[in-house]
Amino acid sequence: MVPELSPQQASSLQRETNQSLTVAERNLAATAGKSLNATQTDLASKVRSFISDAQEAGNSGDWARARELAKKAEVLSEELASSL
Repeated sequence: MVPELSPQQASSLQRETNQSLTVAERNLAATAGKSLNATQTDLASKVRSFISDAQEAGNSGDWARARELAKKAEVLSEELASSL
C-alpha cells in the first residue's frame, strides 16, 4: 500500500530521492575502470540494487519508500567512494 501524501510531500520526497540517486550514481561511476576488491564489489552491487529498487518504487508512486532506498544507495556509495 502506498501512503497518501499531499502534493507538496510527494514533490519533496521525489526531489530528495532524485538528489540521493544522483549522488549514488555519480559515486558508482567513479568506480568505472578501477580494480575493486571483494568488499568494494559487494558494495557496488548493493548500491546498484538500491538504485534499481528506488527507481521502481518511484515509478509506482511510493516516494517515501523510494527516498529511503535512494538514501541507502547514497550512503553505501559514499562508503564505496571513500574506499577507492
